[in-house]
This record gives sequence, structure tokens and C-alpha cells, in this order.
Amino acid sequence: MRIATIALLFSVFVLTNASSAYADDAAQVEKGKQVYAAQKCGICHSVAGVGNKKGSFDGVGSKLAAAEIRQWIVAAPEMAAKTKAERKPAMKAFPNLAKDDVDALVAYLHSLKK
Repeated sequence: MRIATIALLFSVFVLTNASSAYADDAAQVEKGKQVYAAQKCGICHSVAGVGNKKGSFDGVGSKLAAAEIRQWIVAAPEMAAKTKAERKPAMKAFPNLAKDDVDALVAYLHSLKK
């Protein structure tokens, strides 16, 4: 009986935290959309056909890990050199973007999966 009670409590705990984490993720993604708009990322990039189609972010979350997306945001020239990506004009880095904004932007871009 005790094991069943412990298992039930553990399941409730896991499910409660999972739904809370999802809500946090959804809030981060939404904030990331706002940062994307505020930073005018659509001048050079597009999402779902909105913005500059030459720099589509559609499916970027399937191609890059969150850490790689973060590096593209804060150290784009170094990432371009590392990947030998030819970008004309090269993406500028945003090293002074607030950490919370970078986190949200990473969550948003990483959510863009095919």
C-alpha cells in the first residue's frame, strides 16, 4: 500500500512539473517572438514566409541545437567563420542583448521545427 501511495505522489509531482515546464516554455517562446519583432529580425530573416525570405528560420530548431542558436545570436561572425558560412552581409552579433531576451529568442527559434 505504501509503495502505491509513493508511486501515485511521484506521478502527480512529475505531471505537475511537466505541465508547469510546458507553460514556462510556451511563455518563453511567446516572449521570444516579441524579442524577434522588437529587434527587427524580420529585416534579414523570415518565419512562415513573413520577413526577408533570403534568411528563412523555418525549421531552424530541427537543424541547430539551442546552444548553437545562442552562439549565432551573441557571436555570429565567429559562428560564420567556424562554419565557413558565407553571409553577405554577415549577420551582426548581439552581445549586449539582455540574457533574458537571448534566452527567450533561443526558445522561440528552437521551437521552429518542421
